[in-house]
Amino acid sequence: MFFANPNARRRDYDPALKSIMSIERGAESRRWLSHWHMLTPGATPLRALPGLAQRLSIGALWMKDESLRSPLGSFKALGAPIALLRLVLRRWPAEGLRAQALLAGRHADLLKDFVVISATDGNHGRALAAAARSMGCRCVIVLHAHVSAEREAPIAALGAEIVRIAGNYDASVQEAARLAEANGWQVVSDTSYEGYEDIPRDVMQGYGIIADELLETAPMGGPCPYTHVVLQGGVGGLAAGVVSHFWERYGAARPSFIVVEPEQADCLLQSARRGRASRAMGSVDSVMAGLACGEASPLAWRFLQPSIDVFMTVSDTDAVNAMRALATGDAGDVPVVSGESGAAGLAALTVVAADPEAKRQAGLDASSRVLLLNTEGATAPALFQALTGLQPDDVRSAQARWHVTPTIPASSA
Repeated sequence: MFFANPNARRRDYDPALKSIMSIERGAESRRWLSHWHMLTPGATPLRALPGLAQRLSIGALWMKDESLRSPLGSFKALGAPIALLRLVLRRWPAEGLRAQALLAGRHADLLKDFVVISATDGNHGRALAAAARSMGCRCVIVLHAHVSAEREAPIAALGAEIVRIAGNYDASVQEAARLAEANGWQVVSDTSYEGYEDIPRDVMQGYGIIADELLETAPMGGPCPYTHVVLQGGVGGLAAGVVSHFWERYGAARPSFIVVEPEQADCLLQSARRGRASRAMGSVDSVMAGLACGEASPLAWRFLQPSIDVFMTVSDTDAVNAMRALATGDAGDVPVVSGESGAAGLAALTVVAADPEAKRQAGLDASSRVLLLNTEGATAPALFQALTGLQPDDVRSAQARWHVTPTIPASSA
C-alpha cells in the first residue's frame, strides 16, 4: 500500500516542535551516551550500495548500519538508555548526579529500590535492561505472545525480570502500565499516551543521534546530502527522532521522507488517512517484529503528520527478500547483516522502484540520493539463518573483507 500524505508541508521547523526535540538537546544526549560502555565508540558506518542503486535506477544509495551500534544489536541502544538517564536526573535533582557516573554504576546504592518497567517486541526491552543493569536499578520487561524465546533470552541475561502475557504488543503496553500503577514502578516506554510524554520524548531524541552523525560533516548552510530518507515505522518514535533533526536543519529544503510498515501493522498509514494518531487495521503480527505495533504514538505523530511525504506498507516476503539481498550482497555491494525490521527500508524502496506511478509520486529518479537505515542486525540469529540461509558470522566475515569506505555523499544545489 502506497499513500501520498496530503498533509506533508515544506516549511521551517515548527517552534512548538523544537521545544520538544531539538538538535541542541540531541547533541547533549550524544555527549552523555558517549560514556556508556555498551555503545560502540564513534559513529556507525555509512555504507554505499552502488549496485543496488543501479538495479533500482536511482542515482545513489546509502545505508546507515545500526547493527553495529552496540552489542545489543540495534538502534534502540540510543533510546531507552538516554531516557532512563534523564529520568533519574529529573527524579533526584538535589543529588548532584552526573551522566558519566550514573552510567558507570556509581550511584547504584541510590537506585537499588528504583524499578523501571516496559513492554517490548525485543530490542527496546533489551536496551532498557542493559541501561538498568549499568545504573543499578531493577528492570521488569513485559513480553507478549509473539515475542520468541530467542528474543527473551538476552533480555533475561541482562538481569531483567520477565512477565509474559497472552496478548499482542498493545496488550503488553497496557499490562506494563497496570503493573507500574499497582507497584509504584516507572514505565520507560517508547510510545506515548495521555499524560505520558516526557520519557517517549527522550527516547525519540536519542534516536536523533543517528541524524546528528549523518550530518556532522555536511557543510552548514549547504543543501541536504540526501534527496530521500526511508524510515521504519513502528509507533513512530524512530522516524520522529530522525525527521526532527533533518527538518530543523534544512527547513523547507528538507529531504523527502518515506515511512514503511508491515502490511498487517499499518498504524501510521492509517493515521495519515484519518488525520490523527490511529490504530492498525491488520492482525499486527509480522516477521518484522520491531515494527509489529498496532497503535501510533500521539507524540510522534505530531512530528510525522506534517513531514512524512509517503506512508507505505510492505509484506513479510518483501522484507525477507531484502534481508537476503543485503546479506548476500547480490548486487555486488558489501554484505550487510540486517534483521527483519532492519531490511524494511530496502523492501520499501524495491517495491516503489518496481511501480512507475509510485516512483513518480515519490519523486524518485536517476538523480535521487537515497538514505536507508539498517535499524538492527541479527538480533534473533536462528531466525536470521532460517530466513536468509546464512549464518550471521559468515555475513560479517564477508563484510570484513570488504574495504571500500564511503564518505558523505556530495550534494547538488
